[in-house]
Amino acid sequence: MNRRAYHHFVTAIVALWVAMAVVACRSHSRGDDTPYRLPDTLRVGTLYSPTSLFIFRGDTMGYEFDRINNFARDKHITTRWVVARNMESMLQLLDSGVIDIIAYEIPVTAEFKDKVLHCGTPNVTHQVLVQRKSPKDSLITDVTQLVGKEVCVEAGSKYESRLLNLDNEIGGGIVIHKISEDSLITEDLIEMVSKGKIPFTIVDSDIARLNRTYYHNIDISLAVSFPQRASWAVRHADAPLADSIDAWSSLAKSQEEYKNVLKRYFELGKRDESYSDSEYLRPPKHHKAISPFDHIFRHYAKAIGWDWKLLASQAWIESRFDTTATSWAGARGLMQIMPGTARAYGFNPTVLSDPEKSIDIATRSIKDLDAWLARRVKDPMERRKFIIAAYNSGIGHIADAIALAQKHGKNPSVWSGNVEEAILWKSNPDYYNDEVCRFGYFRGRQTVAYVRKVLRQYALLSGK
Repeated sequence: MNRRAYHHFVTAIVALWVAMAVVACRSHSRGDDTPYRLPDTLRVGTLYSPTSLFIFRGDTMGYEFDRINNFARDKHITTRWVVARNMESMLQLLDSGVIDIIAYEIPVTAEFKDKVLHCGTPNVTHQVLVQRKSPKDSLITDVTQLVGKEVCVEAGSKYESRLLNLDNEIGGGIVIHKISEDSLITEDLIEMVSKGKIPFTIVDSDIARLNRTYYHNIDISLAVSFPQRASWAVRHADAPLADSIDAWSSLAKSQEEYKNVLKRYFELGKRDESYSDSEYLRPPKHHKAISPFDHIFRHYAKAIGWDWKLLASQAWIESRFDTTATSWAGARGLMQIMPGTARAYGFNPTVLSDPEKSIDIATRSIKDLDAWLARRVKDPMERRKFIIAAYNSGIGHIADAIALAQKHGKNPSVWSGNVEEAILWKSNPDYYNDEVCRFGYFRGRQTVAYVRKVLRQYALLSGK
């Protein structure tokens, strides 16, 4: 072997040895020679939020929830979830070994790098301007165009701080309106922009993307801050777990699953909570059928003591009488039944496109909701509002709203202006982290809108 070949050979061996040494150092769990092995159960910490984890119609879901469960499924392990009250307590749970990993977006900053080891596919966000869609030449496309414009932000929020800095950067002129209502949150400001009540607000891009799936008339294309990277995190001592997650995240299959999760939560259009008058079904003339399923509605409505037109109204709001409809959350069929609900009543989810099975499951659910609520809402007509609300949200969020209403001096047995208002609070962490709440974050505005739409549709069909 000549000198040059020998030199290349030695260099390759040394490089291979260094690579193997690095892998070995990060593949041992306790610095010994035992290869790292994932735990049979991964203890996962997170916070309730519209992106990480929430409960909808009895099913647990969320962007981070789906992602970490994809990892666990591929690795043939189970997960046990621990929901903390705030970031500080979640970091303490990690540091004390109560949880193995934080499935929540922990900013990649010097402050957090000292506390945790980041891992997994990083999420990059920035703050964006939320504005109503309009002709392209009238959209704000540069931050300097905000001079003389009014921008509304939550008082004392990071958005206010960024807006003040931005105003200074461009030489002043932005009219900053600080909103300090106790119960008002970012989502409320986005809705106000959508409805034309305020011209602009600033929010994080992930929250903006999520809300754009509800409010299709908003534009969120203008970034007004530098990007911020964030990802999951483990203890520094658990580098092998971080390596395992990083390696899994780089696989083509994992990246495809990641795109699907992104699409589900941040791209698929969700039902707009507003509802134009033209979208309601008008009563047919000359006593013609409301739908092809009138006979089924009549049959099953008897079992719950409802007017069949109320059941039909619910079906119209749920699916427009489309037996093949599937929502972003996975609800299916005429009555938009969740697969988990079908299983709970002994049905295979494959039958959910069958209109009779769908109505059968829906009325069983309504009957059970009625039984649970009967002890809390005595008036049967008032109770129907609660039942319709619980059908949309799941009974847990209604139970939380009843508890919040009672705690804050509202009537827990009256929907309008009382429990209806309390369920709106459940998108605010000051309320959904209250000790009387057991089911965390919920987008209450969708349930409030749902009840109103069903009752309005019923009034039209019944002539009331």
